[in-house]
Amino acid sequence: MDFKNTIENRRSVNFFDPKKDVSDRLLREMVELAAKAPSGFNIQPWSLIVLRDRDSKMRLRQHAWEQEKVTDAPVTMIVLADMDGWKLENAFAEKNFNEMIKSGAMSAEQRDWFKETCTSLYGASEARSVAFACKNTGFFAMALMLAAKSLDLDTHPMDGFDIDAVRKEFAIPENYWIPLLLAVGYFQEGKILYPAKWRKSYDDIVIHFDK
Repeated sequence: MDFKNTIENRRSVNFFDPKKDVSDRLLREMVELAAKAPSGFNIQPWSLIVLRDRDSKMRLRQHAWEQEKVTDAPVTMIVLADMDGWKLENAFAEKNFNEMIKSGAMSAEQRDWFKETCTSLYGASEARSVAFACKNTGFFAMALMLAAKSLDLDTHPMDGFDIDAVRKEFAIPENYWIPLLLAVGYFQEGKILYPAKWRKSYDDIVIHFDK
């Protein structure tokens, strides 16, 4: 499926076939395709909790407005955004910096510059840290949905959940924001799939504020 068809056919489906599983191989391919998404300084502050068994999904569903798709989908993901992901003390940030040295994109002498720049961009305030984590994880989440569709999978991103209750239920550390949940599987044939919703046009989107 080419990109135009992928993005035009991606839908947030409400009904998943609970009898049609997503293989581990396909799930891994979806996630690793999505991991090609861009991020500031390639920090990649995203992680996933992947729920497959019904008991775990029921634990999530009780904090997600009892949405049936949480348990009907063969895979439901808790998408995590690491607000501390920019800190060089973070194992992935450290690995990223070392990989940039290997590739020639950075030199070891730039370590202090890199740390100070990330601190000023992402650590200046709590709001900046949340924005950093959620913005970059949003790139990844959208890539997850497009990667899924390219593999003939269906998805549904969910805002409707109690973030504090989910954090407590799954012992998620405080440095992670939870921007969304994502159900992954196959649309259940025979259910209603409504037409694609209205979208802004180019002229609606492009604006300016100066005179």
